[in-house]
Amino acid sequence: MNNRSILLVERPTGMPSDQNFKLVEKEEIPRLHAGEVLIQTIYLSVDPYMRGRMSGRKSYIEPFALNEVLSGGIVGQVIESKDGNYKVGDFVEGRLGWSDYNVAKSHQIRKLDPSIAPISTALGIVGMPGLTAYFGLLDIGNPKEGETVVVSGAAGAVGSTVGQIAKLKGCKVIGIVGTEEKCQYLKEDLHFDEVINYKTDNIKDKVKQYTPDGVDIYFDNVGGEISDEVMKRINYKARIILCGQISSYNATEVVYGPRIQGLLVQKSALMKGFIVGDYADNHEEGLKQLGEWVNSGKLQYRENIVEGLEKAPHAFIGLFKGDNLGKQLVKVSDY
Repeated sequence: MNNRSILLVERPTGMPSDQNFKLVEKEEIPRLHAGEVLIQTIYLSVDPYMRGRMSGRKSYIEPFALNEVLSGGIVGQVIESKDGNYKVGDFVEGRLGWSDYNVAKSHQIRKLDPSIAPISTALGIVGMPGLTAYFGLLDIGNPKEGETVVVSGAAGAVGSTVGQIAKLKGCKVIGIVGTEEKCQYLKEDLHFDEVINYKTDNIKDKVKQYTPDGVDIYFDNVGGEISDEVMKRINYKARIILCGQISSYNATEVVYGPRIQGLLVQKSALMKGFIVGDYADNHEEGLKQLGEWVNSGKLQYRENIVEGLEKAPHAFIGLFKGDNLGKQLVKVSDY
């Protein structure tokens, strides 16, 4: 069996491009040792946080090395096993290589139950993005019935889940997105109370119009000028959840904005950044609840799927152009 992989061969400057990546093919699959399984990739996930790992700067996670296989969330099927905990045919999820096949040990993967939710959701609403929304909103945001919640990047895998959970908690939810298609999806399918198109609407006017009682919780996925306007509306003891700053991930120089420390003091507001790994000890609890909500229809989701391992770089670049509605996945093989 030949094994194709995607390498990072050049660090992006500004917006990533196809020349930063290379598809390579090897003719051999590594032999298994005791305690290992061979996994055929079915879906791989592309996520905005990967852009930071491509920069080479040290952060909360090690940067990608040049001329090495990129890695991320993978859903696949065991096709050979030397681990008694896994049998051929099992579906698994883990942080593995962007390759047709991966060799993994037990601690690198978790077994999936297709009867609970479609296996692709292990990379989305019942996976890392869903857990990010779940813990960020419920632990840091601590939403209360009747409060106003604003979500930027609201049509993505994290943002769309945040808004739905906030609605389950009895909150008023305003989403900020970049296309009319996304506006329609949030309003008609996910039942957000209001939606703002930051490309065509006046952000300042719309945020003021839709938050007459101010903002109690802001779940920030994008940063930049959008967040500057939302911050002007925060209430006393508001909670600002810093999940991502996608507007600046491709910036080639430092971008300065309003200095908000005085506002936080004035409003006795909490601003806290987090990563989903902070809640690693509670992931099982979160996955159980998310799975139940999906099964019962209380949580809806969309997936944007492109076909072919070779399309993974293109799918990744599309994240920064707003191409995806819902979770962006790459389908590598059938099952």
